[in-house]
This record gives sequence, structure tokens and C-alpha cells, in this order.
Amino acid sequence: MNTKRWAGTLAAGLVLATAGCSGGHSAAGAAGAPAPADPAKVSGDITVLTNRTDLVNDGTMAKYAAEFAKTYPDVHVKFEGITDYEGEVKIRMSSSDYGDVLLIPTALGQGDYPKFFADLGAASTLDAKYRFVSKGTVNGEVYGLAQNGNATGFVYNKKVWAQAGITAWPKTPEEFLRDLQAIKTKTQATPYYTNYHDGWPITKWQDALGSVSCDQAAQDDLAANPSPWAAGGELNTIDTLLYDTVKQGLTEADPTTTNWENSKTLLGTGKVGTMWLGSWAVSQMQAAATKAGGQASDIGFMPFPVQAGGKFCSIDGPDYLQAVSSHSAHKEAARAWLDWFTDKSTYAQDQGDVPTLKAAPLPDSLKPYADNGVQLLELSQTKTATVNAIDNAAEIGLNKPDYRQHIVDLARGAASGSLESDFADLNKKWSEAVKTAGS
Repeated sequence: MNTKRWAGTLAAGLVLATAGCSGGHSAAGAAGAPAPADPAKVSGDITVLTNRTDLVNDGTMAKYAAEFAKTYPDVHVKFEGITDYEGEVKIRMSSSDYGDVLLIPTALGQGDYPKFFADLGAASTLDAKYRFVSKGTVNGEVYGLAQNGNATGFVYNKKVWAQAGITAWPKTPEEFLRDLQAIKTKTQATPYYTNYHDGWPITKWQDALGSVSCDQAAQDDLAANPSPWAAGGELNTIDTLLYDTVKQGLTEADPTTTNWENSKTLLGTGKVGTMWLGSWAVSQMQAAATKAGGQASDIGFMPFPVQAGGKFCSIDGPDYLQAVSSHSAHKEAARAWLDWFTDKSTYAQDQGDVPTLKAAPLPDSLKPYADNGVQLLELSQTKTATVNAIDNAAEIGLNKPDYRQHIVDLARGAASGSLESDFADLNKKWSEAVKTAGS
């Protein structure tokens, strides 16, 4: 199961019907959940909802709670791991029973946060301390803080790349393709694994947006760009690399038979060389490697093969946002857990994630990024709603599997047409949608 999500991408199609379930919910301006001043005076039993069923089941979350209890002995934390997190929590939010601390469902519009969650404080204050604050802000007040962030990049098997004689990260798409060809020629590994069949992994190629240009406004710029797939454009570069990788026979023989869970073992044991995912995947690949008798240290992480001004760039985006329910009977205790988990726990480092706390160190898995001067960029989100509207009107689905599965199909001869004709069609649809749905 994919236990992470990339929250910086464009929103998916699920809609939370807040208008039909708003009765009884707190309105904007409701009482907040200020940070407690004295841990000894904080008490209460709280329930924390999470999508990380694996960490609840294996006792990891209980270990965090035990550490938390050393500071807040009178707060008792209960975890509720939910497999269908989005679906179940959406339903529960039509009542007042959705835990004390929870991860904000992606379907909930940002403007509706004050209806369901307690105010955590002014964005102007919290932004100095935390990353990704804008994602949880409504009218200058913060209602959600990211539990962690994720950097973009290729997860790769360092042993496989070394066996192919590769000693440095590729700096251009051409170098990347040559490196994959070397893996094909000199090793027994499949150079690149598309994860085509499960669908969601191939959508992660959209997360490369901004890495090519090193431009924080890359997503916002789509709102006014009539031809994002024109030569030299960022989406042109991203999608051409995917196409060429498949076209040159550097991927699995039949992408329709790929399997996400199995792919972790394949990469971990060196049967696959490379996959584009995100920093969240590193720990999962390391665990799979260890379980299969391989070495966790064989798993590496590298940026998209393009440099701007002599530097690599990686997009750094938030995972789920944590929030305190406006209906919590123990808001002070709930806020104590949220703050401790964000500021004091080792969760982000343990999972190989970018910490939300700006002062916290990056995890070991991202140390190569720091050592090699990879610039982490947080994309501007000011025009996300407009870009979403254009994408919907154009019926492209930038974050849906069909869009890039079609590129793979073109490359392997399973669909008619060429990459050039596909780009022309995409530009035509986008240009028309900009006129009707753009600002």
C-alpha cells in the first residue's frame, strides 16, 4: 500500500460535500487551540486518526506516545489507524466524531478548514518556525500543520548503478538515458520500472514540475501558459524523458504487469535499478531490501537530471496536514500532541522525510542532497484553483494515471500517434481551456 501522499500536486477529483454536513460545525472564528504553556497542567484522553495503519499495528506510534508521555504524563493518546482514510474520515466529518487530532482529508477545500478545525495561530508567527504553513492557512490563521514533507527524486539501487560503472548523478536527460543503457548492458537489472499498472506511481512524474526550471512559480505559471508542452517547456522535458526511457527499451518488458508492492523488493534486491517516486519511498525500499536479504544502504536518492545555474533542484512539498478538531473536548491536550509530534518526535527522520520544523535536521536519506547542494524548493500555490479548473476543462488529468500511461503506450507502440502529435493535442486542449477557465 502507498502510505504516503504528495500534497503539493494538483487536487484529485473527490469532493467533500461540506454544505450538506455543516450543521453543528464551528464557524470561522471559533475558539482556537493555543499551545499549552505548562505541560504539567495539561490532561485528557485524545484520539489521533492516522492513515499509517502499518505504524499503528507494529507499535511505532505507541513508542512515540510513550516518549510524549514523559513530557505530558496526564495526556493519554489513543491511535486509530484507518485503511480507507479519505473515504471514512470524509463520512465521519459529517458528524462531530472525527477524533481530536487528525490528518486533513485532501478532498476538503482549504477555505473550509475553519468549519472543522481549531485555529492554531497566526501564519505570520508560525511561518518563521515551520515549512508549508501556507497550505493550512485561511485568512491569515493556520488550521493545519504538515506532519512532514517530501522531496522529489529517483529512488535507485546504488549497487546496480555502480556495477554499470556510473560514478556521478546524471546532469542531463541524455546522460540519464546513457546511464540506464549502461545498466541494461552491464548488469542483469531492469534499468527503470514504470509501475504503470497500479497507476498512482506513474502520476508522480507530475511532481517533477519545478525541478527542471528551479522555479517556485512553475505550477502557478500553468495558469497563463497556452503551450506547456512546447519545445523547451518543463512538461515537454519531463514527458520526453519518460517517453524516451520506454522507447529505448530501458523499462520492464510489459508495463501492464507491474506491481507496486513487488517493485519495492525488485529495487531493494537489485533486480530493478531506478524508479521516480519521492523521498517518502526511500524508507519503504530500504525495509524491502532488508526483508529480502539485501542491504538498506544500497538504496539511494537522486534528483531529476537537469541543472539550472549549475545546481540540481528538488521540489519539497507537504504531506498530510495535521489539525485539531473543532469538536475536541481536550483541545489543549490535542495541541500538545500536535506540537510535540511536529517539534520533538523523530517521525520525519525515521521515515526519511523533510521535517516540518525548519530547525530540524534532514534525514540521512537526504544527506546526499545536502552534501551536493541540491536546492529544495516549495512551489507557490497561489493559482492552484485556476490550474485545477483549466486541467478539468481541458480533460487532461495532470495527476491522473491515464495521462502518462498514454505516453508509455505511445513509446511502446501500444497506441497510435507520435509524441509530437500528442504534445500538439495537449497544447491545443490546454490553450482552449486557458481562455475559458483561466484567470
